[in-house]
Amino acid sequence: MKIVFATHNNHKLKEVRAFLPSHIEVISLNELGCFEAIEETANTLEGNAQIKADFVYEKYGIACFADDTGLEVKALDGAPGVYSARFAGENATDKENRKKILKQMLHKTDTSAQFRTVIALRLSKKEIHFFEGICEGEILNNEQGENGFGYDSIFMPKGYDRSFAEMDLNHKNKISHRGKAIRLLSDYFINHCNKLI
Repeated sequence: MKIVFATHNNHKLKEVRAFLPSHIEVISLNELGCFEAIEETANTLEGNAQIKADFVYEKYGIACFADDTGLEVKALDGAPGVYSARFAGENATDKENRKKILKQMLHKTDTSAQFRTVIALRLSKKEIHFFEGICEGEILNNEQGENGFGYDSIFMPKGYDRSFAEMDLNHKNKISHRGKAIRLLSDYFINHCNKLI
């Protein structure tokens, strides 16, 4: 069974493939031959995930799921949230985004934060499902670790003494926001796999 994961991000693709049942073949936008940048114009994670899933389904007629993830920092009133990927500017790099967070957190005493992932699964014109995963933690004072991507090197999950970027992928997947959302998606596939084309 084949389904599209609406991403060009190989890190995300690797994480997702590690979770889903072996009989589900997950292909990326690149493998589908879709090299367009799908504009994320919604003001919620749910909205952006649905935009991407709908775009692929409407253009290619194949079942698709998409995710959107935000880092929500309490001392910054939930920012960067839905704007996490472009927090330091429209074409900002991961490093520039991390640098801006660290600068804004310099004099904050409350370092609590959470990662939140929402997955939208579009199976047909009338059928869409959403799955959410949350990982609570805190923002570190500086970058730690070389693994991962995005904000991983400045985020330490609750109950741990190391950042996401200091964990291997298997360990991160067990506790991460995306891992939790993907597990819910995987459970859905296992119980409703006959709905996939």
